[in-house]
Amino acid sequence: LYTKSALPSDPTTSAAITGNDGNLAPMVDVATGTANCDVLNVITVNPRNTATCTAIISDYENFHMQRWMRIPVELRRSRSSTLNRKLPLRHVGRGVQANALDSFPAPRLFFQKDNMNTLRTYFSSLDDVLAELTPIAKKVAKDNAIIVLVCNKGQSDLLMNFACSARSQGLDTANVLVFATDEHTHEVATGMGFASFYDKRNFGDMPEKEAHAYGDRVFTQMMYAKVVPVQLLNMMGYDVLFQDVDVVWMKNPLSVFHDKSSKLYDFDILFQDDGARNVRFAPYSGNTGFYYVRHNKRTQYLFTQLLYNGDMIKETNSHQQALTALLAEHSSLTGLKVKTLDGEDFPSGFHYHRKKELMKNIVEGKHQPYLFHMCWTKNKDNKILFMKQMGMWYMKEECTGSAALNKLDKDHTPVSSCCSAEPMVSCHYRDKPSIIPCKDSPPIDAGRPSFWK
Repeated sequence: LYTKSALPSDPTTSAAITGNDGNLAPMVDVATGTANCDVLNVITVNPRNTATCTAIISDYENFHMQRWMRIPVELRRSRSSTLNRKLPLRHVGRGVQANALDSFPAPRLFFQKDNMNTLRTYFSSLDDVLAELTPIAKKVAKDNAIIVLVCNKGQSDLLMNFACSARSQGLDTANVLVFATDEHTHEVATGMGFASFYDKRNFGDMPEKEAHAYGDRVFTQMMYAKVVPVQLLNMMGYDVLFQDVDVVWMKNPLSVFHDKSSKLYDFDILFQDDGARNVRFAPYSGNTGFYYVRHNKRTQYLFTQLLYNGDMIKETNSHQQALTALLAEHSSLTGLKVKTLDGEDFPSGFHYHRKKELMKNIVEGKHQPYLFHMCWTKNKDNKILFMKQMGMWYMKEECTGSAALNKLDKDHTPVSSCCSAEPMVSCHYRDKPSIIPCKDSPPIDAGRPSFWK
């Protein structure tokens, strides 16, 4: 849609757009279509096979899309659509779906109060935390960038595997800073040669065990623990590459974000593609298990707001969902530039389970991504099995698993001795990608064919 002064310069094209002859406006290229636009408003919609209308109304300018649905006032989640054309259209939040599930409910009061207590601890200890963290960050930073991992005892073998895999491939991890949420993990991190920071004031009540499933209580608590380190370092003036511990590098990814000749250099924050295309992670589908954030006033404000949104993290069991909502808001409000990275160069569990051709190219050496992030798994046990058959596991068997970690701790065994020079490859599921044929293994998903035919 155009105001009169913004119409394309070509008289024929302009006449066709403004004509009332019943014909559709002609298709023109982007440069021609926007040549006279001093301001361009972009609206993206995904009707998802529902009867959707989009109304553009001349009024005082609004930078948010308002949503109306023919849905009952009292939302009760259903297995089928609750849309009813006999009902009047009513205003709803953007998280309301046809089955009456609201993915963005206002956080309940006890979550709000819990977040207030958390913030009270954060602010009362902030000066001391900064005093302790500043010399560590200064020593670790390289080209003003710090690679951040957050880990507890239950996930520490994944942290160790990241260290072992990088060491085996000769990749530089000198600017890695681990934020440990318990003493054990702090000792493991330093034992693997990483700089580590353990803040008992803010992380002392964090769980030591690993999450049993996505979204459980342990998972949610660790999600908030992943917010604080990035917020602190960004506030201190550093660029931050945040990654989960279930990541294995093939190449050091920092080169992508530090290349000043790249178009990516212009973005404030860049995310791995999560793969999930749903309202919770719209419109960017960014995976908060791997992202790069440049320090500037826009990102500083973004992560301060995320810190304050701890109640939304608890309500939705996801800091990815809370951050995604803020990305959309801050892109509009402050001009924050957000980018989702190409999945082929930064693949994740989504690609592992859904992109067979890409996985074959990786397995056969036809394509080398920068890294692999083994998300989209039920729990840590599955992660490790998938990583083993993909040749991404560099930990000796006697150091793998919760029981092994406890024994290492009890025997005071040096964790650096846990590394294998070569990946520990073994078969587990024939229907999942693997670097060796696993045809004789059972499928994890009933009825699925072998990855190797």
